[in-house]
Amino acid sequence: MPVVRSVSPQRPKDIVVSIDAATNDGVALAAQAARSAQADWAAAPPANRANALHAAAEAVAGAAAELADLAVREVGKPIAEARGEVARTVAILRYYAQQVFDPTGAVHEPGAGVGIAYTRRRPRGIAGLVTPWNFPFAIPLWKAAPALAFGNAVLLKPAPQATACALRLAELIGPQLPRGLFTVLPGDAETGQAVVAAADVVSFTGSTTAGAAVAAAATARGVPVQCEMGGQNPAIVLPDADVAVVARQVAYAAFGYAGQKCTATKRVIVVGDPTALTDALVAEVEKLPCGDPAEPDTVVGPVIDDAARARVLDAAVSAVSAGGHIRDGGQVSPGHGWYAMPAVVTGLPEGHLLHHEEVFGPICTVSQADTVGAALDAANAVRYGLAASVFTADLDAALSLVDGLAAGQIKINAPSTGVDFHLPFGGERASSLGPREQGKAAQDFYTTLRTVTVAPSRPTG
Repeated sequence: MPVVRSVSPQRPKDIVVSIDAATNDGVALAAQAARSAQADWAAAPPANRANALHAAAEAVAGAAAELADLAVREVGKPIAEARGEVARTVAILRYYAQQVFDPTGAVHEPGAGVGIAYTRRRPRGIAGLVTPWNFPFAIPLWKAAPALAFGNAVLLKPAPQATACALRLAELIGPQLPRGLFTVLPGDAETGQAVVAAADVVSFTGSTTAGAAVAAAATARGVPVQCEMGGQNPAIVLPDADVAVVARQVAYAAFGYAGQKCTATKRVIVVGDPTALTDALVAEVEKLPCGDPAEPDTVVGPVIDDAARARVLDAAVSAVSAGGHIRDGGQVSPGHGWYAMPAVVTGLPEGHLLHHEEVFGPICTVSQADTVGAALDAANAVRYGLAASVFTADLDAALSLVDGLAAGQIKINAPSTGVDFHLPFGGERASSLGPREQGKAAQDFYTTLRTVTVAPSRPTG
Protein backbone atom coordinates (compact mmCIF):
# COMPACT_ATOMS: atom_id res chain seq x y z
CA MET A 1 0.00 0.00 0.00
CA PRO A 2 1.41 3.46 -0.91
CA VAL A 3 2.54 5.60 2.00
CA VAL A 4 2.23 9.37 2.29
CA ARG A 5 5.30 10.81 3.96
CA SER A 6 5.59 14.48 4.89
CA VAL A 7 8.85 16.02 6.09
CA SER A 8 9.81 19.42 7.42
CA PRO A 9 11.39 21.57 4.67
CA GLN A 10 13.75 23.29 7.12
CA ARG A 11 14.77 19.97 8.70
CA PRO A 12 14.25 17.25 6.08
CA LYS A 13 15.18 14.51 8.55
CA ASP A 14 12.13 15.47 10.62
CA ILE A 15 9.29 13.21 9.45
CA VAL A 16 6.10 15.07 10.34
CA VAL A 17 3.76 12.23 9.38
CA SER A 18 3.91 8.88 7.61
CA ILE A 19 0.54 7.29 6.84
CA ASP A 20 -1.02 4.86 4.39
CA ALA A 21 -2.58 6.56 1.38
CA ALA A 22 -6.31 6.22 0.91
CA THR A 23 -6.99 3.51 -1.67
CA ASN A 24 -9.74 3.56 -4.27
CA ASP A 25 -11.78 1.27 -2.00
CA GLY A 26 -11.15 3.61 0.92
CA VAL A 27 -12.35 6.58 -1.06
CA ALA A 28 -15.45 4.65 -2.15
CA LEU A 29 -16.30 3.79 1.48
CA ALA A 30 -15.78 7.42 2.52
CA ALA A 31 -18.04 8.57 -0.31
CA GLN A 32 -20.73 6.11 0.78
CA ALA A 33 -20.61 7.44 4.35
CA ALA A 34 -20.59 11.02 3.09
CA ARG A 35 -23.65 10.48 0.92
CA SER A 36 -25.55 8.97 3.83
CA ALA A 37 -24.60 11.82 6.18
CA GLN A 38 -25.28 14.50 3.58
CA ALA A 39 -28.96 13.69 3.17
CA ASP A 40 -29.73 14.38 6.84
CA TRP A 41 -27.37 17.36 6.95
CA ALA A 42 -29.10 19.04 4.01
CA ALA A 43 -32.53 18.39 5.51
CA ALA A 44 -31.62 19.76 8.95
CA PRO A 45 -32.63 23.31 9.97
CA PRO A 46 -30.13 25.96 8.80
CA ALA A 47 -29.42 26.86 12.42
CA ASN A 48 -27.98 23.37 12.94
CA ARG A 49 -25.44 23.94 10.19
CA ALA A 50 -24.63 27.42 11.49
CA ASN A 51 -24.09 26.13 15.02
CA ALA A 52 -21.86 23.34 13.80
CA LEU A 53 -19.67 25.72 11.79
CA HIS A 54 -19.46 28.11 14.75
CA ALA A 55 -18.39 25.17 16.92
CA ALA A 56 -15.78 24.23 14.33
CA ALA A 57 -14.48 27.81 14.40
CA GLU A 58 -14.16 27.68 18.18
CA ALA A 59 -12.33 24.35 17.99
CA VAL A 60 -9.82 25.77 15.52
CA ALA A 61 -9.43 28.96 17.56
CA GLY A 62 -8.77 26.92 20.69
CA ALA A 63 -5.92 25.12 18.94
CA ALA A 64 -4.54 28.21 17.16
CA ALA A 65 -1.03 28.14 18.63
CA GLU A 66 -0.64 24.41 17.97
CA LEU A 67 -1.87 24.74 14.38
CA ALA A 68 0.48 27.64 13.64
CA ASP A 69 3.42 25.63 14.95
CA LEU A 70 2.35 22.67 12.83
CA ALA A 71 2.25 24.83 9.67
CA VAL A 72 5.74 26.07 10.46
CA ARG A 73 7.01 22.54 10.92
CA GLU A 74 5.28 20.86 7.99
CA VAL A 75 5.29 23.46 5.20
CA GLY A 76 7.94 25.92 6.41
CA LYS A 77 5.54 28.85 6.69
CA PRO A 78 7.06 31.72 8.74
CA ILE A 79 5.40 31.79 12.16
CA ALA A 80 3.90 35.27 11.77
CA GLU A 81 2.19 34.22 8.53
CA ALA A 82 1.16 30.89 10.03
CA ARG A 83 -0.61 32.64 12.91
CA GLY A 84 -2.34 34.93 10.46
CA GLU A 85 -3.51 31.97 8.38
CA VAL A 86 -5.02 30.21 11.39
CA ALA A 87 -6.86 33.40 12.39
CA ARG A 88 -8.14 33.71 8.85
CA THR A 89 -9.33 30.08 8.93
CA VAL A 90 -11.39 30.81 12.04
CA ALA A 91 -12.86 33.90 10.36
CA ILE A 92 -13.77 31.87 7.25
CA LEU A 93 -15.73 29.36 9.33
CA ARG A 94 -17.59 32.14 11.14
CA TYR A 95 -18.35 33.95 7.89
CA TYR A 96 -19.94 30.91 6.25
CA ALA A 97 -21.79 30.02 9.44
CA GLN A 98 -23.73 33.23 8.84
CA GLN A 99 -24.17 32.62 5.10
CA VAL A 100 -26.32 29.64 6.05
CA PHE A 101 -29.12 32.19 6.48
CA ASP A 102 -28.69 33.91 3.10
CA PRO A 103 -31.62 33.82 0.66
CA THR A 104 -31.77 30.61 -1.34
CA GLY A 105 -33.95 31.90 -4.15
CA ALA A 106 -36.39 34.53 -5.38
CA VAL A 107 -40.12 34.83 -6.09
CA HIS A 108 -41.31 35.68 -9.62
CA GLU A 109 -44.55 36.22 -11.49
CA PRO A 110 -45.39 33.14 -13.59
CA GLY A 111 -45.86 33.61 -17.30
CA ALA A 112 -49.50 32.54 -17.10
CA GLY A 113 -50.21 35.36 -14.68
CA VAL A 114 -51.68 33.14 -11.97
CA GLY A 115 -50.05 31.14 -9.21
CA ILE A 116 -46.48 31.65 -8.19
CA ALA A 117 -43.03 30.94 -9.58
CA TYR A 118 -39.91 30.78 -7.45
CA THR A 119 -36.32 29.63 -7.50
CA ARG A 120 -34.63 27.61 -4.78
CA ARG A 121 -31.09 26.44 -4.25
CA ARG A 122 -30.26 22.88 -3.24
CA PRO A 123 -26.88 21.35 -2.33
CA ARG A 124 -25.13 19.34 -4.99
CA GLY A 125 -24.21 16.38 -2.75
CA ILE A 126 -20.55 15.46 -2.20
CA ALA A 127 -17.90 18.14 -2.69
CA GLY A 128 -14.53 16.71 -3.72
CA LEU A 129 -11.78 19.13 -2.72
CA VAL A 130 -8.16 18.80 -3.88
CA THR A 131 -5.97 21.36 -2.12
CA PRO A 132 -2.32 22.56 -2.12
CA TRP A 133 0.29 22.66 0.62
CA ASN A 134 1.08 26.37 0.77
CA PHE A 135 -2.05 27.38 2.71
CA PRO A 136 -2.72 24.12 4.56
CA PHE A 137 -5.63 25.45 6.63
CA ALA A 138 -7.14 28.45 4.82
CA ILE A 139 -7.56 26.95 1.35
CA PRO A 140 -9.17 23.67 2.50
CA LEU A 141 -11.55 25.67 4.69
CA TRP A 142 -12.44 28.36 2.18
CA LYS A 143 -13.63 25.48 0.03
CA ALA A 144 -15.06 23.19 2.71
CA ALA A 145 -16.83 25.83 4.83
CA PRO A 146 -19.21 27.03 2.07
CA ALA A 147 -19.72 23.47 0.83
CA LEU A 148 -20.83 22.45 4.32
CA ALA A 149 -22.82 25.63 4.94
CA PHE A 150 -24.99 24.99 1.90
CA GLY A 151 -25.70 21.37 2.80
CA ASN A 152 -22.99 19.31 1.11
CA ALA A 153 -20.64 16.65 2.44
CA VAL A 154 -16.88 17.02 1.91
CA LEU A 155 -14.11 14.67 0.81
CA LEU A 156 -10.78 16.50 1.16
CA LYS A 157 -7.61 15.28 -0.59
CA PRO A 158 -4.76 17.50 0.65
CA ALA A 159 -1.34 17.84 -0.93
CA PRO A 160 0.97 15.16 0.48
CA GLN A 161 3.29 17.85 1.90
CA ALA A 162 0.43 19.18 4.07
CA THR A 163 -1.01 15.86 5.24
CA ALA A 164 -0.47 16.41 8.97
CA CYS A 165 -2.16 19.83 8.85
CA ALA A 166 -5.22 18.39 7.09
CA LEU A 167 -5.50 15.45 9.48
CA ARG A 168 -5.33 17.78 12.48
CA LEU A 169 -8.07 19.93 10.95
CA ALA A 170 -10.24 16.84 10.65
CA GLU A 171 -9.60 15.98 14.29
CA LEU A 172 -10.80 19.43 15.32
CA ILE A 173 -13.71 19.88 12.91
CA GLY A 174 -14.97 16.31 12.57
CA PRO A 175 -16.47 16.06 16.08
CA GLN A 176 -18.55 19.19 15.41
CA LEU A 177 -20.21 17.58 12.39
CA PRO A 178 -22.23 14.42 11.71
CA ARG A 179 -20.07 11.35 11.28
CA GLY A 180 -18.87 10.90 7.70
CA LEU A 181 -19.70 14.44 6.60
CA PHE A 182 -16.09 15.71 6.50
CA THR A 183 -13.34 13.24 5.62
CA VAL A 184 -9.66 13.78 4.87
CA LEU A 185 -8.21 11.27 2.41
CA PRO A 186 -4.38 11.37 2.34
CA GLY A 187 -2.68 10.40 -0.88
CA ASP A 188 -1.16 11.49 -4.14
CA ALA A 189 -2.55 11.73 -7.67
CA GLU A 190 -4.35 8.36 -7.60
CA THR A 191 -6.26 9.27 -4.45
CA GLY A 192 -7.14 12.65 -5.96
CA GLN A 193 -8.49 10.96 -9.07
CA ALA A 194 -10.68 8.70 -6.94
CA VAL A 195 -12.05 11.70 -5.02
CA VAL A 196 -12.87 13.49 -8.27
CA ALA A 197 -14.58 10.35 -9.57
CA ALA A 198 -16.74 10.09 -6.44
CA ALA A 199 -17.78 13.75 -6.15
CA ASP A 200 -20.84 15.68 -7.33
CA VAL A 201 -18.93 18.99 -7.41
CA VAL A 202 -15.14 19.45 -7.55
CA SER A 203 -12.89 22.31 -6.43
CA PHE A 204 -9.14 22.21 -7.07
CA THR A 205 -6.19 24.47 -6.31
CA GLY A 206 -2.74 23.52 -7.56
CA SER A 207 -0.61 23.32 -10.67
CA THR A 208 -1.89 24.10 -14.15
CA THR A 209 -1.11 20.61 -15.43
CA ALA A 210 -2.92 18.84 -12.60
CA GLY A 211 -5.82 21.30 -12.78
CA ALA A 212 -6.36 20.59 -16.46
CA ALA A 213 -6.52 16.85 -15.71
CA VAL A 214 -9.01 17.40 -12.87
CA ALA A 215 -11.18 19.61 -15.05
CA ALA A 216 -11.20 17.05 -17.86
CA ALA A 217 -12.14 14.20 -15.52
CA ALA A 218 -14.94 16.15 -13.86
CA THR A 219 -16.30 17.55 -17.12
CA ALA A 220 -16.37 14.09 -18.67
CA ARG A 221 -18.77 13.08 -15.88
CA GLY A 222 -20.86 16.26 -16.21
CA VAL A 223 -19.76 17.40 -12.75
CA PRO A 224 -19.37 21.15 -11.97
CA VAL A 225 -15.70 21.99 -11.46
CA GLN A 226 -13.56 24.98 -10.58
CA CYS A 227 -9.77 24.99 -10.79
CA GLU A 228 -7.45 27.68 -9.46
CA MET A 229 -3.96 27.24 -10.84
CA GLY A 230 -0.76 29.11 -11.61
CA GLY A 231 0.08 32.77 -11.89
CA GLN A 232 2.85 34.87 -13.42
CA ASN A 233 1.80 38.03 -11.68
CA PRO A 234 3.05 41.46 -12.79
CA ALA A 235 3.55 44.66 -10.83
CA ILE A 236 3.40 47.71 -13.12
CA VAL A 237 5.22 50.71 -11.71
CA LEU A 238 4.49 54.12 -13.26
CA PRO A 239 6.99 57.03 -13.09
CA ASP A 240 5.03 58.94 -10.44
CA ALA A 241 4.99 56.06 -7.94
CA ASP A 242 6.76 56.42 -4.59
CA VAL A 243 9.86 54.28 -5.16
CA ALA A 244 10.51 53.52 -1.48
CA VAL A 245 6.94 52.43 -0.83
CA VAL A 246 6.77 50.32 -3.99
CA ALA A 247 10.08 48.61 -3.24
CA ARG A 248 8.94 47.67 0.26
CA GLN A 249 5.60 46.29 -0.89
CA VAL A 250 7.00 44.39 -3.86
CA ALA A 251 9.77 42.86 -1.74
CA TYR A 252 7.21 41.27 0.57
CA ALA A 253 4.85 40.36 -2.28
CA ALA A 254 7.62 38.65 -4.25
CA PHE A 255 9.60 37.01 -1.46
CA GLY A 256 7.41 36.59 1.60
CA TYR A 257 7.02 32.86 2.39
CA ALA A 258 9.84 32.32 -0.13
CA GLY A 259 7.58 33.42 -3.00
CA GLN A 260 5.33 30.38 -2.56
CA LYS A 261 1.96 32.05 -3.04
CA CYS A 262 -0.08 31.84 -6.21
CA THR A 263 -0.56 35.63 -6.01
CA ALA A 264 3.15 36.42 -5.43
CA THR A 265 4.66 39.10 -7.67
CA LYS A 266 6.88 37.43 -10.26
CA ARG A 267 7.49 40.29 -12.72
CA VAL A 268 8.13 43.98 -11.99
CA ILE A 269 7.55 46.14 -15.08
CA VAL A 270 8.83 49.70 -14.68
CA VAL A 271 7.65 52.44 -17.02
CA GLY A 272 10.75 54.52 -17.76
CA ASP A 273 14.16 54.15 -16.20
CA PRO A 274 14.09 51.15 -13.80
CA THR A 275 17.38 51.95 -12.02
CA ALA A 276 15.99 53.71 -8.93
CA LEU A 277 13.27 51.15 -8.36
CA THR A 278 15.65 48.23 -8.90
CA ASP A 279 18.20 49.61 -6.44
CA ALA A 280 15.50 50.28 -3.85
CA LEU A 281 13.99 46.81 -4.33
CA VAL A 282 17.35 45.08 -3.93
CA ALA A 283 17.99 47.10 -0.77
CA GLU A 284 14.63 46.04 0.66
CA VAL A 285 15.19 42.40 -0.27
CA GLU A 286 18.58 42.43 1.43
CA LYS A 287 16.83 43.50 4.64
CA LEU A 288 14.34 40.62 4.60
CA PRO A 289 15.10 38.18 7.44
CA CYS A 290 15.79 34.74 5.93
CA GLY A 291 16.11 31.50 7.85
CA ASP A 292 14.26 29.31 10.33
CA PRO A 293 10.51 29.91 9.88
CA ALA A 294 9.97 29.37 13.62
CA GLU A 295 11.86 32.59 14.37
CA PRO A 296 9.39 35.47 14.87
CA ASP A 297 11.14 37.88 12.47
CA THR A 298 11.63 35.46 9.56
CA VAL A 299 10.02 36.51 6.28
CA VAL A 300 11.77 34.13 3.86
CA GLY A 301 11.95 30.53 5.00
CA PRO A 302 12.69 27.37 3.00
CA VAL A 303 10.97 26.25 -0.18
CA ILE A 304 8.82 23.16 0.17
CA ASP A 305 11.22 20.48 -1.06
CA ASP A 306 14.47 19.77 -2.85
CA ALA A 307 12.82 19.70 -6.28
CA ALA A 308 11.40 23.18 -5.67
CA ARG A 309 14.82 24.47 -4.65
CA ALA A 310 16.37 22.94 -7.77
CA ARG A 311 13.83 24.74 -9.98
CA VAL A 312 14.71 28.09 -8.41
CA LEU A 313 18.45 27.54 -8.71
CA ASP A 314 18.15 26.25 -12.28
CA ALA A 315 16.11 29.31 -13.23
CA ALA A 316 18.80 31.59 -11.76
CA VAL A 317 21.55 29.78 -13.68
CA SER A 318 19.50 29.96 -16.88
CA ALA A 319 18.94 33.69 -16.35
CA VAL A 320 22.68 34.37 -16.12
CA SER A 321 23.37 32.18 -19.16
CA ALA A 322 20.83 34.22 -21.13
CA GLY A 323 22.58 37.49 -20.27
CA GLY A 324 20.57 38.45 -17.19
CA HIS A 325 22.01 39.72 -13.92
CA ILE A 326 21.27 38.39 -10.43
CA ARG A 327 21.14 41.45 -8.23
CA ASP A 328 20.64 39.42 -5.05
CA GLY A 329 20.43 35.77 -4.09
CA GLY A 330 20.08 32.90 -6.51
CA GLN A 331 22.13 30.57 -4.35
CA VAL A 332 21.62 28.11 -1.51
CA SER A 333 21.61 29.74 1.92
CA PRO A 334 23.39 28.21 4.92
CA GLY A 335 21.62 25.45 6.79
CA HIS A 336 20.49 21.90 6.24
CA GLY A 337 17.01 22.62 4.91
CA TRP A 338 15.69 23.44 1.45
CA TYR A 339 16.63 27.11 1.33
CA ALA A 340 17.22 29.39 -1.66
CA MET A 341 18.12 33.04 -1.23
CA PRO A 342 15.83 35.68 -2.79
CA ALA A 343 16.90 36.62 -6.31
CA VAL A 344 16.11 39.83 -8.22
CA VAL A 345 16.89 39.31 -11.91
CA THR A 346 17.45 42.14 -14.37
CA GLY A 347 18.43 42.39 -18.02
CA LEU A 348 16.63 39.26 -19.18
CA PRO A 349 15.67 38.85 -22.84
CA GLU A 350 11.95 39.16 -23.43
CA GLY A 351 11.39 35.49 -24.25
CA HIS A 352 13.12 34.02 -21.20
CA LEU A 353 11.28 31.44 -19.07
CA LEU A 354 11.24 33.70 -16.01
CA HIS A 355 9.17 36.27 -17.89
CA HIS A 356 6.57 33.70 -18.95
CA GLU A 357 6.40 30.66 -16.67
CA GLU A 358 5.84 30.48 -12.92
CA VAL A 359 8.78 29.42 -10.79
CA PHE A 360 7.24 28.82 -7.39
CA GLY A 361 9.99 30.27 -5.24
CA PRO A 362 11.90 33.40 -4.21
CA ILE A 363 12.81 34.81 -7.61
CA CYS A 364 11.39 37.70 -9.65
CA THR A 365 12.37 39.80 -12.63
CA VAL A 366 12.59 43.56 -13.20
CA SER A 367 12.14 44.87 -16.74
CA GLN A 368 11.59 48.22 -18.46
CA ALA A 369 8.75 49.50 -20.62
CA ASP A 370 8.93 52.80 -22.50
CA THR A 371 5.21 53.57 -22.19
CA VAL A 372 2.20 52.57 -20.10
CA GLY A 373 0.80 50.79 -23.15
CA ALA A 374 3.99 48.80 -23.57
CA ALA A 375 3.89 47.87 -19.87
CA LEU A 376 0.33 46.62 -20.28
CA ASP A 377 1.33 44.56 -23.31
CA ALA A 378 4.22 43.03 -21.35
CA ALA A 379 1.97 42.27 -18.38
CA ASN A 380 -0.51 40.45 -20.60
CA ALA A 381 2.12 38.62 -22.69
CA VAL A 382 1.78 35.39 -20.69
CA ARG A 383 -0.71 32.54 -20.63
CA TYR A 384 -1.71 33.26 -17.02
CA GLY A 385 -3.98 35.90 -15.53
CA LEU A 386 -4.34 35.47 -11.79
CA ALA A 387 -3.21 38.65 -9.99
CA ALA A 388 -1.61 41.98 -10.81
CA SER A 389 -0.69 45.19 -9.06
CA VAL A 390 -0.33 48.77 -10.29
CA PHE A 391 1.59 51.51 -8.50
CA THR A 392 0.74 55.11 -9.38
CA ALA A 393 -0.85 58.29 -8.01
CA ASP A 394 -2.63 58.83 -11.35
CA LEU A 395 -6.19 57.53 -10.93
CA ASP A 396 -6.98 57.78 -14.63
CA ALA A 397 -3.93 55.71 -15.53
CA ALA A 398 -4.73 53.16 -12.82
CA LEU A 399 -8.30 52.69 -13.99
CA SER A 400 -7.20 52.42 -17.60
CA LEU A 401 -4.78 49.64 -16.63
CA VAL A 402 -7.50 47.89 -14.63
CA ASP A 403 -9.63 47.79 -17.78
CA GLY A 404 -6.77 46.37 -19.82
CA LEU A 405 -5.14 43.87 -17.48
CA ALA A 406 -5.95 40.18 -17.99
CA ALA A 407 -6.14 39.26 -14.31
CA GLY A 408 -8.83 38.16 -11.90
CA GLN A 409 -7.45 40.14 -8.96
CA ILE A 410 -5.96 43.61 -9.40
CA LYS A 411 -4.48 45.74 -6.62
CA ILE A 412 -3.81 49.46 -6.93
CA ASN A 413 -0.95 50.70 -4.73
CA ALA A 414 -1.02 47.42 -2.81
CA PRO A 415 0.83 44.10 -3.04
CA SER A 416 -0.44 41.47 -5.45
CA THR A 417 -0.57 39.01 -2.55
CA GLY A 418 -3.45 38.74 -0.13
CA VAL A 419 -7.00 37.52 -0.75
CA ASP A 420 -10.19 38.70 0.96
CA PHE A 421 -12.26 35.60 1.72
CA HIS A 422 -15.52 37.57 1.50
CA LEU A 423 -14.83 38.52 -2.14
CA PRO A 424 -14.84 36.33 -5.27
CA PHE A 425 -11.42 34.93 -6.17
CA GLY A 426 -10.14 33.50 -9.41
CA GLY A 427 -8.12 34.27 -12.50
CA GLU A 428 -8.24 34.52 -16.25
CA ARG A 429 -6.73 32.40 -19.02
CA ALA A 430 -4.68 29.42 -17.78
CA SER A 431 -4.93 30.54 -14.17
CA SER A 432 -8.54 29.41 -13.72
CA LEU A 433 -11.17 27.10 -15.09
CA GLY A 434 -14.80 27.34 -14.04
CA PRO A 435 -16.53 29.85 -11.79
CA ARG A 436 -15.08 31.97 -8.99
CA GLU A 437 -14.76 30.77 -5.41
CA GLN A 438 -15.11 32.44 -1.99
CA GLY A 439 -17.50 35.18 -0.91
CA LYS A 440 -21.06 35.11 -2.14
CA ALA A 441 -19.90 33.36 -5.32
CA ALA A 442 -19.44 30.15 -3.34
CA GLN A 443 -23.18 29.65 -2.99
CA ASP A 444 -23.56 29.62 -6.77
CA PHE A 445 -20.95 26.88 -7.09
CA TYR A 446 -21.90 24.53 -4.25
CA THR A 447 -25.65 24.63 -4.97
CA THR A 448 -27.86 24.06 -7.96
CA LEU A 449 -30.73 26.43 -8.78
CA ARG A 450 -34.20 25.03 -9.41
CA THR A 451 -37.24 26.83 -10.78
CA VAL A 452 -40.63 25.88 -9.36
CA THR A 453 -44.03 26.97 -10.73
CA VAL A 454 -47.14 26.51 -8.63
CA ALA A 455 -50.47 26.91 -10.40
CA PRO A 456 -53.89 27.04 -8.70
CA SER A 457 -55.47 23.64 -8.18
CA ARG A 458 -58.61 24.91 -9.85
CA PRO A 459 -58.93 27.28 -12.79
CA THR A 460 -59.74 30.88 -11.89
CA GLY A 461 -62.01 33.42 -13.59
